[in-house]
Amino acid sequence: MTQSVLFALHPAAGGRQVAVATLNAEKSLNALSLDMIRLLAPQLAAWRDDPAVACVLLCGAGEKAFCAGGDVVTLYHAIRDRDYAVTDAFFAEEYALDYAIHTYPKPILAWGQGIVMGGGLGLMAGASHRVATERTRIAMPEITIGLYPDVGGSWFLNRLPGRLGIYLGLTGASLNAADARYLGLADFVLPSALRGGLLEGLAGLAWHGEGEADKRLLSSHLRELSRATVPELAPSPVRAHFDAIQSLTDYDSLDEMVAAISHYEGSDDWLRSGAQKLAAGSPTSMRLIVEAQRRARQLSLREVFEMELTLSRQCCRHPDFAEGVRALLVDKDGAPRWTPATLAEVSPELIDGFFAAP
Repeated sequence: MTQSVLFALHPAAGGRQVAVATLNAEKSLNALSLDMIRLLAPQLAAWRDDPAVACVLLCGAGEKAFCAGGDVVTLYHAIRDRDYAVTDAFFAEEYALDYAIHTYPKPILAWGQGIVMGGGLGLMAGASHRVATERTRIAMPEITIGLYPDVGGSWFLNRLPGRLGIYLGLTGASLNAADARYLGLADFVLPSALRGGLLEGLAGLAWHGEGEADKRLLSSHLRELSRATVPELAPSPVRAHFDAIQSLTDYDSLDEMVAAISHYEGSDDWLRSGAQKLAAGSPTSMRLIVEAQRRARQLSLREVFEMELTLSRQCCRHPDFAEGVRALLVDKDGAPRWTPATLAEVSPELIDGFFAAP
């Protein structure tokens, strides 16, 4: 059986080493499984404590995806069996891993090639050095499966300009590399063709063996690469539509906001796609997304992950998550039956219940 994460150490200058972790589930677009999490977490901890390891490179197998999200089909089957020990463990260990990446003392370079969705963005968002390429496609489309932007999304979406975090959460909008750079979800944009020589370049750096100094060294190296080889990028839809997004979200109530976004009838394909995803999404998720971001504004990163763990555990006990996964990925009929079926039926009491631990 092929191991779901591959690990390697490569010699670098000055007796240092560059560590590489490769998500190795190419057929599933490197969807993040509990097995992957349980391999990554202890290995990152070991590399953190190994004085020879100067830098970690985190990437995905193949060209199509860094990581297309969490393995929600396995979670669906666990929910159907009422095996909440599996779902609780998945989210608890996933968020602990994400938090460990956010707070890692050594440089972690996440090579965000291809599709980066949901749990994949959770891995990438916390890395000290996040690289997008011209092929990068980022999204947090949880509204389509009755969930909400988790994996720290309540933290990093809150820190986007204006009301972009609310809009992206409600619409699951697709972001390209220019969007990622504009929003600060990527630190550098490099041509995908550079991946082949990336490791050789890292191995040749004069690593210091001190976390902050090595982070500066890696930044300098990636900055030189980005200036020497600028990829041709499609324009940023988020940047182009910033004013329109602010207008569509400038309402006192979520009901008015949802009506404005979902009834968009203009000619722009990007805005229309967002309107369609919102209109078809879970009404409970709509209220949960906005309330989670509201509550997260004054929380620390650790507190956000603690809040999200409670939310995600409750989502597994609410019918919409399993139903959304069924409709999109299991039966693939594209016809989820949401409970409640309308936004008006989603009461404040129902949403408050998500924030209380099961």
